[in-house]
Amino acid sequence: MTDVQTRLADIRHRIARAEKTADRPEGATRLVAVSKTFAGDDIRPVIAAGQRIFGENRVQEAKAKWPELRAETSDIELHLIGPLQSNKAREAVELFDVIHTVDREKIAAALAEEMARLGKRPKLLVQVNTGLEPQKAGIDPREAAAFVAACKDTYGLTIAGLMCIPPAEESPGPHFALLAQIARDLGLAELSMGMSADFETAVGFGASYVRVGSAIFGHRDPAA
Repeated sequence: MTDVQTRLADIRHRIARAEKTADRPEGATRLVAVSKTFAGDDIRPVIAAGQRIFGENRVQEAKAKWPELRAETSDIELHLIGPLQSNKAREAVELFDVIHTVDREKIAAALAEEMARLGKRPKLLVQVNTGLEPQKAGIDPREAAAFVAACKDTYGLTIAGLMCIPPAEESPGPHFALLAQIARDLGLAELSMGMSADFETAVGFGASYVRVGSAIFGHRDPAA
């Protein structure tokens, strides 16, 4: 096994152990391997080890590398986990199976238009700014219910769940608990939460998806 495959196996083991500790079913949490900034040759060993769900932050970067990788492996599931601009909605709908970052009505409208045009309906999650950080994308938690209702009633979108990125300097547990509570209140099944430093905590709070990059691929160029 390569180093990256060894790290992937370790992450899978830790997820399974966290599921067991939390008395959750094995496989309840799906691993999104965050491949942003890494090239195809870095990603192929992870695919060879059986990983099929990958996350990217930027539409253009994903467009440059994933068509070739998907041609080689047909059952890849690609997730957009970074901010989406409305002018990239068409390409996002074309490329991605899951979009985690629906966070304003302009994006909801653009996605609805392109999904109708393309006849393709990726799974959608609403990003919630649980820490109310002004520099970070996401809906105010107090406005999540109204926004999810608008996505459904105004734009005809089905929202599958919620996503958050807790403030780096705070304990993630309360943020994961808040996201899980909002999802329960709204009857939403999917929770995208937890990254390399805190994914085991997220599993304990009911994460459906954990987004792990550096713990699998290694440290990336901070300028990328």
